[in-house]
Amino acid sequence: MTLKKTPLNALHKEYGARMVDFAGWEMPVHYGSALKEHFAVRERVGIFDVSHMGEIEFIGPGALAMAQKVTSNDVSRLSDGQAQYSAFLYPQGTFIDDIVVYRISDQHIFVCVNAANREKDYQWVKSKKEGRVDILDNSDSYVQLAIQGPKAEAVLQELTDLDLSSIQYYGFTFGNVNGTRCLISRTGYTGENGFEIYIPVEEAPSIWERLFQVGKPFGIMAAGLAARNTLRLEVAYCLYGHEIDETTTPWEAGLGWIVRLGKGEFIGHDSLEKLKEEGKQRKLAGFEMVGRGIARDHYPVIVDGTEVGQVTSGSFAPSLKKSVGLVYLPIQYARIGQPLEVEIRGKRVQAKVVETPFYTR
Repeated sequence: MTLKKTPLNALHKEYGARMVDFAGWEMPVHYGSALKEHFAVRERVGIFDVSHMGEIEFIGPGALAMAQKVTSNDVSRLSDGQAQYSAFLYPQGTFIDDIVVYRISDQHIFVCVNAANREKDYQWVKSKKEGRVDILDNSDSYVQLAIQGPKAEAVLQELTDLDLSSIQYYGFTFGNVNGTRCLISRTGYTGENGFEIYIPVEEAPSIWERLFQVGKPFGIMAAGLAARNTLRLEVAYCLYGHEIDETTTPWEAGLGWIVRLGKGEFIGHDSLEKLKEEGKQRKLAGFEMVGRGIARDHYPVIVDGTEVGQVTSGSFAPSLKKSVGLVYLPIQYARIGQPLEVEIRGKRVQAKVVETPFYTR
């Protein structure tokens, strides 16, 4: 299979990236040290190429109604220039994908979807089309860069006349970056202050290079998938294919806040209402290792000699200097302080349930 490449692929190799297959894309996993990249984002500023993500746009008089029908959160609560975390759900209330919805206007809704789900999401949304709305997969029209960390605003401010401090968390606007019109949003997947910028493909290499020029005094580093994963795990953000998939509901995943049952009918509404009344049987919980060892994805989790779940995401957490993970547990075992064992290469190692997020800025 030929891997897809982002428009910045050659630049990543120039910057010394180690490339891997991620969801069918050749992506940088690190540029020499995932640990250094992790701390660059926590302490200074890092930049990620996330152009493998997809962008689906609803345009026309029926755009808002369409978004309300196919997403779990309430798009009508947004003002123009606001974004929200949300989901596409199956009728049974489980995840097709977790998404970010941008309300440009009531006739233009812009949705960022996961790389692995781009085609699936687009075909599914198209199959649900109603009313006067065009549904466009514009994923190949954008390069998306994530500039993350305490110095992210100072670096990006060097390239724009916009007052970035006026953009609220989960707000966005349009403006020039290095002379190119971009969508600039204040979101992120690292637990740090930061921005995503959506750039026309042909301008992306020059903007990438300029960010490094102006970011040099701030200690900017390119960051890959490995640092992105440890950063998001420390703040217990869900990753599609790990914590959420077609078998999990928002209730179990601790994402009930992205479900607005009161907004009216949407796909998955009736099932979620019923499941809420029945109560959760299991819950996504955070744990930390008490004994020595790193809990990796898919390792068995044991209570009183019985396997009760598997690690959905697990790693050494650099900011905390300990090993942490996430696991779905039967509700009676999901309480803080619950002793667990994680089977690491045939040996059972002590762990315990702890509060999440593991790290807070």
